Amino acid sequence: MPENTETFLTQDAYDRLAAELEHLSTTGREEIAKRIEAAREEGDLKENGGYHAAKDEQGKQEARIRTLQQLLKEAVVGEAPESDGTVRSGTVVTAIVAGGEEVFLLGSREIAAGSELDVYSEASPLGAAILGLAEGEKTSYTAPNGREIAVEIMKVDTYNGQ
Repeated sequence: MPENTETFLTQDAYDRLAAELEHLSTTGREEIAKRIEAAREEGDLKENGGYHAAKDEQGKQEARIRTLQQLLKEAVVGEAPESDGTVRSGTVVTAIVAGGEEVFLLGSREIAAGSELDVYSEASPLGAAILGLAEGEKTSYTAPNGREIAVEIMKVDTYNGQ
């Protein structure tokens, strides 16, 4: 990920994620611990599907807790940046990608919860290639399949939450 990127979050997104983190760190952990203990009391752990399912869920929950902690620690919270025609985190980009027009939000998918917008991370191949470009500029990036994809920035708008 480029060093100058920051994760932009609206206040609503930050508050929603902080509440999720609080729930997972407290009630969520207690619920999983109770389920693991109840399954453990059923006997043989090697063939205990409930125990293994609860342990898997615990692992996923702990990973989500770590992700949320990191995201909230590094987030820049506030209003979406006003568009000045330059692609930045938290802006809506209209671009010609591989010959087709796409409209998407550049940033964290967490900001666009409830929105129909596609979201590309700044760390994605497309996001890293266009970050800092201005309207009318062209570039290309290498897709995961090895193909070179042409991109032209048509328009950069302020994200209004929709």
